[in-house]
Amino acid sequence: HSWLEHIPKLSRYTMGVKIDALFLEIAEEIFSTAYAGDKGKMKIILKASNKLDRLKLLLKIGWEVKMLDDKKYIAISIPLSEIGKMIGGWKKQLTK
Repeated sequence: HSWLEHIPKLSRYTMGVKIDALFLEIAEEIFSTAYAGDKGKMKIILKASNKLDRLKLLLKIGWEVKMLDDKKYIAISIPLSEIGKMIGGWKKQLTK
């Protein structure tokens, strides 16, 4: 969340806010999975995966337009890649 204040003002209230909201939505989806029944879990995991992909896309666009510098982009992208692997493993486990 602290990276938002370092984004140029022009992008902060458009893409920056959307990126920040997606972070929270993904966390909410993952949290709500713990309370879902077996059939509902897959639906929630798929939604979280979709939101994660959208988040990665917005971050890549932000990096390409110089909204994020290389260090911030890498610092955010590495944990998101790990989260993607975890969600992928969760999907694989649920399909068995």
